[in-house]
Formats: sequence, C-alpha cells, structure tokens
Amino acid sequence: MVKSGVLFCLCMAAAPVEACRLALVLALDVSSSVDADEDRFQRGGLAAALLAPEVQEAFFASPDPVALQIFEWSGKYNQTDLLNWTLIRSPADLLLAAEALNNSTRSVNDMPTAMGYALGYASIKLRSAPPCLFQTIDMAGDGVNNDGFGPSSAYMAYPFDGVTVNGLAVAAADNTARDYYLAEVIYGPNAFLEVAYGFADFEDAMRRKLVRELSSQIIGRAQARSEAEG
Repeated sequence: MVKSGVLFCLCMAAAPVEACRLALVLALDVSSSVDADEDRFQRGGLAAALLAPEVQEAFFASPDPVALQIFEWSGKYNQTDLLNWTLIRSPADLLLAAEALNNSTRSVNDMPTAMGYALGYASIKLRSAPPCLFQTIDMAGDGVNNDGFGPSSAYMAYPFDGVTVNGLAVAAADNTARDYYLAEVIYGPNAFLEVAYGFADFEDAMRRKLVRELSSQIIGRAQARSEAEG
C-alpha cells in the first residue's frame, strides 16, 4: 500500500490496493437446460439489472470502483468472455457493460453443465483482475453439475483463498437447483444465495443480489480500514 509519507509522484504512479474495492466475476449458465427464450431473459435481465437505479447507487456508493468481468459457461471447455475486466467508475461504464451483454450472442446451446470447470475458469480470471480489496464470483444457473468435476473439487484444485462465491439459482418446482447451490456452490466469506423463481424473475433476483453484495463490500472495506488504522 502507498503510505502518506511517500512522495506525491509515487502516489500517482501506484494506486493503493483499496482504490478498487471489489473484483466481481459474473458467470451465466448457457448449458442445454437453458433454452433460447430463457437465455434472453438472463442475458437481458443482467443488462437491465446493471442499469437499475438501486444497483447503480450501490456501485457508486463508494468513490472506489468495482472491477467487472462477465462470461458464459456450459460444458467443460465452453467458457466465453462477454466483458473483459472493466473498472466501473461512472454510469457510462455500466452502460457500456450492459450494451456488451445486449449485443452478445450465445456461443453454444447444446452443452452439459460443467460447473467445476466454470468455477476454475472464474478463479483463473481473478488472477488477472485489477488489485482489489475483495474478490467475488457469482455463479448463475438452473441445474446441477453433470459434466466433469464438481464445485468441491474446484475449490480444492484452484486458488480460492479469500474469494467469495455467491449463487443465483433459477429454481424449478422441485427446488433441486436451489438446494444444490446451497449445499455445493456458495463458498467463502459471507457467501449467500439469491433465488429466481423462473427465468422471468432473473432480472429482479440479479438486482437484489448485486445490491446486497456491493453494499456488503462497502461495509467490509470500512471495517478493514478501521482495523488497519487501529
């Protein structure tokens, strides 16, 4: 961290880690269980959620930006970036992220659900993230792992120290996805699950989730600063 006693020119050259409060990876499920209409609900729903007033308020409640990465996932070797690491410093940056989603096209539609591989991919993406105080991965999906290793193996094989994995489960009547996400997917400090009751509810669930995690990171950042100063 740059200390206050260091020359001004050095402060300009190297920003403190806390200059970015959160590196956030959003992962969308495009496996074969998600049909074309459902994919439009989640892709458009995420774009709309990013522009919702309460979400924008949460993004900019702190002067320190959030770094955002978005990708879609399905089979073992099917992960496609929709937005590379972008510092969200203004509403214009969120608009560009939403436009990237709205202009994106689904990469595949006939692959299984390789959740462990998707988590591994997200972990690798975090290695190239801007230096931020917190790191969070959001896994969204409507089913359980059915291809390759599962989440528990991913958490053992990849670096997840200090990483929070939250979930957005699109629940069917039997709640299989909800129960699986609770038992197997959410991971790390203060992890939580948000539930969408069908893909038509995806936008509302995503708004709730983003507000909750962005707000909690502001609280966590204030606590970290207090401990460091103490």
